[in-house]
Amino acid sequence: MSIKVPYEVKRNVLLNPGPATTTDTVKFAQIVPDICPREQEFGSLMKGLREDLVKIVHGDLKKYTSVLFCGSGTVNIDVCLNSLLPADKKILVVNNGSYSARAVEVCEYYGLPHIDLRFPADQRPDLQIVEKTLRENPDIALVHTTHNETGSGILNPIGEIGALAHKYNAVFTVDTTSTYAMRPIDIEKENIDFCMASAQKGLMAFTGLSFVVGRTSIIEESANYPKRSYYCNLFLQYDYFERTGEMHFTPPVQTIYATIQAIKEYWAEGEQAKWERHTRVFNAIHEGLDEIGFRDIIKREEQAGLVVSVMYPDDPAWDFEKVHDYCYQRGFTIYPGKISTLNTFRLCALGAIDEEDIRAFYVVFKDALKHLNVAVPVQYNE
Repeated sequence: MSIKVPYEVKRNVLLNPGPATTTDTVKFAQIVPDICPREQEFGSLMKGLREDLVKIVHGDLKKYTSVLFCGSGTVNIDVCLNSLLPADKKILVVNNGSYSARAVEVCEYYGLPHIDLRFPADQRPDLQIVEKTLRENPDIALVHTTHNETGSGILNPIGEIGALAHKYNAVFTVDTTSTYAMRPIDIEKENIDFCMASAQKGLMAFTGLSFVVGRTSIIEESANYPKRSYYCNLFLQYDYFERTGEMHFTPPVQTIYATIQAIKEYWAEGEQAKWERHTRVFNAIHEGLDEIGFRDIIKREEQAGLVVSVMYPDDPAWDFEKVHDYCYQRGFTIYPGKISTLNTFRLCALGAIDEEDIRAFYVVFKDALKHLNVAVPVQYNE
């Protein structure tokens, strides 16, 4: 079905870490005849969607499946941690940022035995310490981390962490919410048992649909694990899909139509071409920051290529909220940082944008600095 665009929607360039800028064809894909989600016609749409979600990370459909949930990306963390931990076992969270810290909070709320293995937010995890922890705790059955810690932009070495998890017979779950369908991922080569994302980021669709992609055999084995949640149980949702072709609970119908259109556009653009576009945007962000004199937090070679975390300048005229508002009123959204010990803001290379959008942004951003009398190049005291 081709999507008709009856008029152009005002286009905002979102440089926040999701939801992302969308195409008008994805927006208007939501305008469909009303349908009961229990109809066979809608179930066949979800079947194709689930298969595509596996294919995007190069998963073998004989080994991997995808399971859909209503909610933002955090629902996936909840689902995986509460569903995939056997009785009398423990979770290891490799934690160097706000989204791995969120996984720790999930463990705490459910009362799940866990180790919060913390590393500085501006550094990659020390693999020797990860292995030492696994070796000394043979009851660890699940290892969890985040691929791209969106609060900082750091890229974690998931292939290496996954190899260690498997060496010590643990399942490896990875929050790929801010890399899925952007950075190319091969689920098996990266030693991932389960990855997760939501429709509004890399797929460039809308909030409300999230999904877990993982090993079918482990999901089926988890039917025998303790039941810690009703709505957020991975096996329950998977089993209902397999038996009926439907979600156990009411799905976000219009969001699913938009996501299907977004995936069509993903395949049309191509995995590598899409990643190259995001890289162009990322490089353009850095070029603009360098020109103005801003500093970023994470070493350039350790960044995921999607999020840049930028230090506030040491200038009494700098006011992030006023800069934000100036840019927002002119169609550009920037976002506050999420490193608790540092004053930062973020510029992100997500969504249906390209380098010319970044050049247009910097015209407005420089005007904002001039309007506020912030010195350019920006100044730092040390």
